[in-house]
Amino acid sequence: MRNIQEFRNGSRKREECIPEQLAAGSVHEFLKEGQRNYYLEGEIPLRETQGNQVLSRPLASVVILEATHFLLQGKHYTKGRYKIVQPLDPKSPKQYFEGYEKIKP
Repeated sequence: MRNIQEFRNGSRKREECIPEQLAAGSVHEFLKEGQRNYYLEGEIPLRETQGNQVLSRPLASVVILEATHFLLQGKHYTKGRYKIVQPLDPKSPKQYFEGYEKIKP
């Protein structure tokens, strides 16, 4: 997801951005361009992207509640809702998630 600043400057919709407050138990909507597959049976990391596969460390542990694919003006999108299980400190040395990234030696 993108930084909330991109919503504030008008370049993204709110649903494309990470919420300002990552409170445990809160539910948020998301919107991603393209058809996406999400794991629906457990926790996954919420990460900020700058584009071109440049991702932050995990910011929160979330559970996807629902995901739907749809077409808008000939483009595929995925939208849905997720629940924040636990906010994480990306500066902490403790590893909670590293997603699908290969850990470099």
